[in-house]
Amino acid sequence: MHIAIVDLGVGNLRSVHQALITVAPDAHIEITHDPAIVERADRVVLPGQGAIETWFESLREYKLETSIREAASQKPLFGICVGMQAMFDHSDEDGGVAGLGLFTGQVRHFSQFHKTEIGFKVPQMGWNQVKQTQDHPMWQGIADQRHFYFLHSYCVNVPDSSANYVQGLADYGHEYVAAVGADNVFAVQFHPEKSHDDGLQLLKNFTQWNPRA
Repeated sequence: MHIAIVDLGVGNLRSVHQALITVAPDAHIEITHDPAIVERADRVVLPGQGAIETWFESLREYKLETSIREAASQKPLFGICVGMQAMFDHSDEDGGVAGLGLFTGQVRHFSQFHKTEIGFKVPQMGWNQVKQTQDHPMWQGIADQRHFYFLHSYCVNVPDSSANYVQGLADYGHEYVAAVGADNVFAVQFHPEKSHDDGLQLLKNFTQWNPRA
């Protein structure tokens, strides 16, 4: 099994790489910004950290957008943090950035939903519970309402009930989307590589997940 971790220069790449080696020691796992390697891989991890505009600038610089879109339609693709936010239609960050449009929705600053003076500091940094909203294979072996590590100032507000892609919710002054999934794409707002045993279990599930089965 060949797993490509997409390197856009703004992710916690080494930690993701080491966590995947831990859960899939027999897999060939590499960090890359080469579109050809991403296209050859059996599974693709799309991490992200920091500003989303910089993330997209790197995506364009390395000519990776087509490879990512092809991965989304052909093989298991796992997004982390900004890698999840980039999958939506639009983000308000950096003055407004168009997303990949894999999921319908808007990424907005926490201040759009609650006031910082009520005690919720921005960015959210630390552990928070995730409520699983669907019985997805990626949650196998992970109990509901487990804690994962978050670090972000922007979030996706809960869409209307017709959006069946929501796989997990968290609450930080208001309820927001913590995990999404449809077809062979799954993505999370939190950092599984920093989330101890449950995070490792999620990454292990990704290495074993066969969405077309």
